[in-house]
Amino acid sequence: MLTPASVINRRNLLIASGVAAAGAGLGLASGSGTGEATASPVAQARTVVGAAPAAAAGPAAAPSKAGTTLQSVAAPHGTAGYRRLADGPGWKRVLRTDLAAAKSGRDTRRTALACFVQLTDLHLSDVQSPLRTEFLRAAQLSGWRPQETLTVAGVASLIERINGLRGGSATGAPIGFVMTTGDNTDNNSQLELDWFLTAMSGGRITPNSGDPKGYEGVQDSGLKLFWQPDAALRDADKQLGFPRLPGFLDAAIREVTSPGLTVPWYSTVGNHDMLSSGAYAAGSFWTDLATGSRKLQAVSATEAAKLLKTIRSGKDPKGTAVQDAIRAHLPKARTVTADERRAPFSPHQYLAAHLAPKYKGAGPVGHGYTAANLADNQLYYAFTVAKGVIGVSLDTTDRGGHYNGSLGTAQLRWLEKTLNAHKDRHVLVFSHHTSTSMANLNPDPAKPHEKRHSGAELLALLNKHRNVLAWINGHSHQNRITPHGGFWEITTASHIDFPQLARVIELADNHDGTLSLITTLVESAAPHTTDFGDLSQTGLASLYRELAFNKPGASTALAGKPADRNTELLLKKR
Repeated sequence: MLTPASVINRRNLLIASGVAAAGAGLGLASGSGTGEATASPVAQARTVVGAAPAAAAGPAAAPSKAGTTLQSVAAPHGTAGYRRLADGPGWKRVLRTDLAAAKSGRDTRRTALACFVQLTDLHLSDVQSPLRTEFLRAAQLSGWRPQETLTVAGVASLIERINGLRGGSATGAPIGFVMTTGDNTDNNSQLELDWFLTAMSGGRITPNSGDPKGYEGVQDSGLKLFWQPDAALRDADKQLGFPRLPGFLDAAIREVTSPGLTVPWYSTVGNHDMLSSGAYAAGSFWTDLATGSRKLQAVSATEAAKLLKTIRSGKDPKGTAVQDAIRAHLPKARTVTADERRAPFSPHQYLAAHLAPKYKGAGPVGHGYTAANLADNQLYYAFTVAKGVIGVSLDTTDRGGHYNGSLGTAQLRWLEKTLNAHKDRHVLVFSHHTSTSMANLNPDPAKPHEKRHSGAELLALLNKHRNVLAWINGHSHQNRITPHGGFWEITTASHIDFPQLARVIELADNHDGTLSLITTLVESAAPHTTDFGDLSQTGLASLYRELAFNKPGASTALAGKPADRNTELLLKKR
């Protein structure tokens, strides 16, 4: 328990109230968006393999670069200080023949098998939550994002872009579905989960918590460590050229309307969805802190550096060091408005929310998850991508803590059975973590004796199955495409850090003994050029991108190399 009396324990109240309502009216998830599904007997009821998604059945259009990074990419003016963005030249498509040779004429022969969009690392963030660790910025300037207040507006604009795409830029095939690959939320918060599901399904979101009348967080704290957009204070970011924007915080917590995706969408879970701060195993401390009224905003640079070192080591999966620091400073921490909606959600609550009818949107019910997933508390499944193609969504988060991941033995065996059962179909594997970030083997508290398996072990399993074409993931916030024996690992950048991208993936049969995976990156629909006087929803979405570009200490490598961006990835047809 937290020691100050102002922090109230609300766990029992939460469990007894709104959480239970999220599971009401549960229906069996569909693999098609039509309300029907046929379960695989080998993979059991967690596998939903039925008809292809309804949206995939439409006619192909003429291929178009419109709305993609083939046409234009946000690019900065100037060479120093705070840099404004504008339209820049597009990125060309790169042909990669690491796994198969290219044969001439394939673009005129090919047949589209599937077309879909990958979203990853949306990090919809309640930036006012006491759970956040912004105070770590004292040790590393890049440890806090000035753009985080605008995640909801940014995601709504990204959804607008996807809805406006005419189809695959290479084949013209209609977009059949969208898959998120984790870190949909940032703080494992019930409020953030509602924002994510509402954004994807369509509706109105008020990106505010605590005091309904105003913002309470580090950006109105008066601390020079953080950008104070409304104030004249010469903070650390304004010293680097960040603007003063009176009215910014009021605009940032104003209601946002999301159009919702117009095609079926599926969900994969990430570490930020299941762990407090994306790194710590669940516990009463984090629940009490999140729902309480004290928010720690500052510690010394020396203490922040020590905490960062401990977090990165992976040797403190329960976050004991951070807990101790918060307890020590809590009596002098800022008093904020408590909010029960900030409570962490469990895997069961995550599943129940996906299955809730109000979040169905374009479907399918459950967005990949079924009543069987809910009964078993298991967040992995298989589904039909298109005729002859299935998708497999994995849960790579370690419930024992730390931001890197792994797989439990039961899930690894389920995956092998699923691959064997569908050996006559092409397989696309989706997960949050990459092959190189699955090295954390902390035991699952719910299954303490179950062995955890690394990314190297998963690579070995996938390479044994010739029907696996791609492993599609995120987590690293960086574009990277890597060949592995007989398949491609496609890692896509986040939508919270610049360049804020999603990826369209087309699968085509070239009718010459090869297949092509064609990847095309897209930005949100917001204009590249910002107007500091425009604090509308669209204006904030543009500003979201520009602030992300200018974040102090931001990596310049997240876009990846040209061969990691817009590509054609050749494979041997097996």
